[in-house]
Amino acid sequence: MSDMPGSDVGGAPSVVDAPDSATPLPQVGHLRPPWPGQELPVGGGEVFVRCTPWTGPVDGERAGAPRERALYVHGLGGASTNWTDLAGLLAVRLEGWAIDLPGFGHSRPPPRGRYSIRGHVRAVVDVLEHIRRQPGEAEGCPVHLLGNSLGGLVSLVVAARRPDLVGSLTLISPAMPVYRVPPAFSRALLLLLLPGATSLAERRLAGVTPEQNVRSMIRMCFGRPDRVPRERVEQAVEEMRIRAEQPWADRALAGSMRALITSYLRVGRANAWRMAGGLQQPTLVIWGGRDRLVDPALAPKLAAAIPDARLRVFEDIGHVAMLEAPEPTARAVLGMLEALPGG
Repeated sequence: MSDMPGSDVGGAPSVVDAPDSATPLPQVGHLRPPWPGQELPVGGGEVFVRCTPWTGPVDGERAGAPRERALYVHGLGGASTNWTDLAGLLAVRLEGWAIDLPGFGHSRPPPRGRYSIRGHVRAVVDVLEHIRRQPGEAEGCPVHLLGNSLGGLVSLVVAARRPDLVGSLTLISPAMPVYRVPPAFSRALLLLLLPGATSLAERRLAGVTPEQNVRSMIRMCFGRPDRVPRERVEQAVEEMRIRAEQPWADRALAGSMRALITSYLRVGRANAWRMAGGLQQPTLVIWGGRDRLVDPALAPKLAAAIPDARLRVFEDIGHVAMLEAPEPTARAVLGMLEALPGG
């Protein structure tokens, strides 16, 4: 357990805040519909991936403008649609792909229905390799990787194990290993550590209506739940209804939660904190000051642990900055990319 941080992280070394970009961004006067997508083969199965086309500068010449590639990885219980707004803003520079991890969104369960951090990592690696093979000026180049919560932990592991695939790393409230379970989580979730307990969790999840599920997630994940547009709530409820019809939906959530919790027990080189210390990519750590799921006190700790990291904390935001504050998040990401050599 020596690789995990203690409960007191207030003494973590200071890090330099990431500068925001002044690049003009598209005006968002309405709620964007989800980007279209397709199924891609991964590790003997398939995952659904949404694609956001590159638009180029809002008020400048497209010729010679940066045109790079990004992959977005959602968190536990999320889907590729979590990145709709942020991917649209970053399209001024990045052609984007957003994955539905196995068992989530429109992706079917993994082969044999076993959920693990390693399995999610394999799926992300396969998609990164697919993206890098696509023809165009960025063909063969490393891809910018962005992950939130569970997707942040998965992205960190991918960047550590396959640095050749990742050009930069953005971690939004990543689910880093901790000693204590956040108060927002039900203590019953700790039962997932027991053999056979996943089926019990499935039955509990099955008893929650889509409306209850969405409103509970909003209360937990957003710093200011009252600011979520009614249209977004309705959209999320409809997505949850569709997901509730999938026979594997509850098993995917319970199984991935169990995989996340058990991953916290790893020590040595397999521990995420140890991996963070060996990252080679420029990294941006983004956190919400009102995050109820992953303690914001971990933000400076993680940024200090990563050799080339910048930190951006949004005080009034919760666990999903890309959903709650897409424009500030986009400016932070672009600020990091513009500061890179040749950026």
